[in-house]
Amino acid sequence: MDDRALDLTEAQKATKSKYPPINKKYEYLDHTADVQIHSWGNSLEEAFEQCAMGMFGYMTDTETVEPIDTVDVESEGESTDSLSLSVQHKPQLTFSIPTEIKVLHIDRMNFKIRSIGWGEEFSLAKHPQGTEVKAITYSAMQIHDKEKPEIFAIIDI
Repeated sequence: MDDRALDLTEAQKATKSKYPPINKKYEYLDHTADVQIHSWGNSLEEAFEQCAMGMFGYMTDTETVEPIDTVDVESEGESTDSLSLSVQHKPQLTFSIPTEIKVLHIDRMNFKIRSIGWGEEFSLAKHPQGTEVKAITYSAMQIHDKEKPEIFAIIDI
């Protein structure tokens, strides 16, 4: 059993049962000083969604989050590659904690991404505190847009 589940308040337990976890398609890989997220999906959009949820999953137990607020985010890469798009997209979502993220559109020609997230503001009274994420880095980042898209990203903790 996950040790974090033992410390949940009654409100957190009710939230966990009310909002079951979405199908997770990410994992945390060993890294010397930071955390590497490996995400995948049936589309590049789903791989981006899962990568973002992996980052938030490291910050708190996203199963305790309720879909109270909606956040619509549009990001543009600073250069002509998908790596900058990934780095620019994730921090814009961090002012609230999502329970789900949906990438609505990726413009591969102009390196823009539009997504929507459902969640709420982080509260220590409700959400277990995980590890603070300082930044998403280009270090060892890989985006594979092929038959089974996958992303490898390092988050600086």
